[in-house]
Amino acid sequence: MKKLSFLFVFITSFGFSQQCSCEDNFNWLKKTFEENDAGFSYALEQKGENAYKTHNTKTLNSVKAIKQKEECISVLNNWLLFFRSGHLIIQENAEQENQTEEEIIKRFSTWEKYKIEEATFEKYISKLNKPGYEGIWESKPYKIGVIKTKTGYVGFILEADGIYWRKNQVKFRIKNTKDNKKEATFYMRNHSVRNFTEVELLGNNHLKIGSITLKRLKPNFEVDKTIEEHYSLIKTPTPLIKELSHNTILFRIPSFSHSNKKSIDSLILANHDKLTSKKNLIIDIRNNGGGSDISYEKIIPYLYTNPIRTVGVKLLSTPLNNSRMEKFMKDPNWSDKDKKWAKESLEKLNKNMGEFVNLNDNIVKTKKLDTIYSFPQNVAILINKGNGSTAEQFLLAAKQSKKVKLFGTTTVGVLDIFNMHLVDFPCKDLKLGYSISKSMRIPEMTIDDKGIQPDYYIHKSIPDHKWIQYTQQILEAK
Repeated sequence: MKKLSFLFVFITSFGFSQQCSCEDNFNWLKKTFEENDAGFSYALEQKGENAYKTHNTKTLNSVKAIKQKEECISVLNNWLLFFRSGHLIIQENAEQENQTEEEIIKRFSTWEKYKIEEATFEKYISKLNKPGYEGIWESKPYKIGVIKTKTGYVGFILEADGIYWRKNQVKFRIKNTKDNKKEATFYMRNHSVRNFTEVELLGNNHLKIGSITLKRLKPNFEVDKTIEEHYSLIKTPTPLIKELSHNTILFRIPSFSHSNKKSIDSLILANHDKLTSKKNLIIDIRNNGGGSDISYEKIIPYLYTNPIRTVGVKLLSTPLNNSRMEKFMKDPNWSDKDKKWAKESLEKLNKNMGEFVNLNDNIVKTKKLDTIYSFPQNVAILINKGNGSTAEQFLLAAKQSKKVKLFGTTTVGVLDIFNMHLVDFPCKDLKLGYSISKSMRIPEMTIDDKGIQPDYYIHKSIPDHKWIQYTQQILEAK
């Protein structure tokens, strides 16, 4: 397993190509996915031929009438979701869509606006004496005004880049559901839509809309120091280590991306004495969506108590899939050693065309270390539904240790089918990302759409900003 990425499906909104119709793109997508995706046959076994035929008929009827690329991408992405929720993507081919700033501004010039003068709005919110959704909020690089309307709340741009988003354009809407809860429609940088079923005011000054958090700028309300520290921690782009008490140390890892490996390794080296002298270690990987397995290898020695077994993977050998190895062999960023591995792997794959191939000698790899550290004695790993892919692979390894317990909520579950391969659609205007590998844990131990459950479930009655405190209390009571 070289690299895993926790990738979300998203939609963009460029004008539709004159060369390929949406129906043409769907027919190519269907054929390419059926022949090359490592999870296609498995999904078909789980859901059945009839359900798949019905899904295809419905999609084909939809694409025939579509003229706009934005709508086409949305329908094609929906077709992909039949198979699984992760390690799939259809996106604009950025190499083909080099629009000027003027063209981007023009494209979104008719976007809905909420018309109110900023001075009038500021005067209105200055009279608010109770914290709520209304106010001026920041979610960099945007400054957003939120005001109550007859149907709920509308968030509109006060400041933005001036290219994709301009003043007074509607950025999101919040409305009540039938069961008196809140839901939101949020528009991303490229104006693609994300629907969220979670809308929550955290303390006085943070508004959480699904995975997006806004910080209040105006009006001013009392600041909760605990919440401020929490968001400072959660939003840090780089790993950090912090002493919580004489007995407990915190290790925050926002991502296992390969670009973070050097920072993670350096931090561990600089704090080795602390890590091996404190009784308790809390590793906070909340919202860590994955990255590269190699990024967590230096953490394992501090958790290790016994041999760790990792079940291997098989790659589906097809001409298109194997071209990925050819790209690796030409990549100047790959070392000679890695290129040699790619060459040998390609030879093995080409000899077994149409089959699932294990590139290693064994199905299960066992990791044995010579040293077992006395400290830390207890390791708590904080997890949530923002964890997937490599983060979940880390958890499968870590939870084999006698020291480790997982705290939080169930992870998202995107680990069984992985190793993304990006290829161009025939007209080069779109890219398809699908997966070429399948875990040999299937079908006995599947993670996809199930996730990994915590040992200590943290109910929503304990807010996110109190998870560390809650976990620390449990560890220090031992």
